[in-house]
Amino acid sequence: MTQAAKAPLARLPVTLRDVEAAADTLAGVVKRTNFDYSRTLSDIAGASLWFKFENLQFTATFKERGALNRLSALSADQRQRGVIAASAGNHAQGVAYHASRLSVPATIYVPVGTPTVKIENTRRHGATVIEGGATLEEASALATKHGRDERLTFIHPYDDPLIIAGQGTIALEMLASVPDLDVLIVPIGGGGLISGMAVAAKALKPDIEIIGVQAALYPSMYNVVKGKSLPMRGDTLAEGIAVKSPGWITSDIVRALVDDIVLVTERDVEHALSLLLTIEKTVTEGAGAAVLAAVLANPERFKGRKLGLVLSGGNIDTRLLSGVLTRQLAREGRLSQLRFDIVDRPGQLGAIVSVLGNAGANIVEVSHQRIFTDLPAKAVHLEVVIETRDRSHLASTIGLLKAANLHVNFDGPRDAR
Repeated sequence: MTQAAKAPLARLPVTLRDVEAAADTLAGVVKRTNFDYSRTLSDIAGASLWFKFENLQFTATFKERGALNRLSALSADQRQRGVIAASAGNHAQGVAYHASRLSVPATIYVPVGTPTVKIENTRRHGATVIEGGATLEEASALATKHGRDERLTFIHPYDDPLIIAGQGTIALEMLASVPDLDVLIVPIGGGGLISGMAVAAKALKPDIEIIGVQAALYPSMYNVVKGKSLPMRGDTLAEGIAVKSPGWITSDIVRALVDDIVLVTERDVEHALSLLLTIEKTVTEGAGAAVLAAVLANPERFKGRKLGLVLSGGNIDTRLLSGVLTRQLAREGRLSQLRFDIVDRPGQLGAIVSVLGNAGANIVEVSHQRIFTDLPAKAVHLEVVIETRDRSHLASTIGLLKAANLHVNFDGPRDAR
């Protein structure tokens, strides 16, 4: 390691020794998750992709690493009084699970609108869950006041050296398995995960590149590091990294050690999530899929390099997951809605069904609308949802409908960007 590399590491509040100590604390309790090569996704990306499956932790999130490391440092009095935390879901589960294991009472504030699966899983671990605040920052303010009033120890989701050190153990495991990685690609919310991983990775391998990924709707750390003021708004699929204000400690570490931060669109995240499920057969939440989204959106940047990607969590609402997969099928031309304005007389629907059958398209759903339409009284608005093999099959199907003088309207899937 060069003197230039040693200097910033020496000044930081978290060191390699802290991360190694955290690894000892976590040993035998937190799962050492698989770090596997994906041949198919590597072929698609034009790079060598290795995935760290933190979505396969017991709580389906890396957050339990930092949570356990922090809880293990509580004094006997603090353990007896209990702890409090604020979280969009994953930190909540990590704190709740390990607090239960250690017989520490836990209270968790979550923002209103947090996915039900995360709330229910947190309650299942025995924590008291309180929904409050429209954002994580508001929930955190409520939790801080509650903790102060009740003399509970606040467990910060990211801006705590012990939390950061716990998350950094992921990098130790990745580099122990594949020492010649060129790049680590890590999602960023408040910055605890990438901070801990950067400390460990840069100490072990100074020339490794660390790339952070944020949702374009919530570029908080991107703004801090790059001196920008991009807006933060809206509902993102990657709600686990939708943090408006990154930590002070984490911001300093990211400035010192992280090489770059890239932003990904909602459509890119949806596409990546779908690929991980269909190709790797693994369920990730939006924050976890963001790392693959970054690679696929920047193929030239990563071409030919060996990449380590952290699939940070798998706690996604099943209804939302279903919607994402259906939208992806529409983008691929495999699921489409066709609209017809037809005369309301026998045989018209049969003619459409006949053409679709001959084209090899599968009819999923049919809807007639006679009342709520501006069409003449003898006309019907018909919507048909069909399955086709791909976009070319869809195009040929529409061509056959038009050749049969059936006036079909099809606008294609709406862009999710």
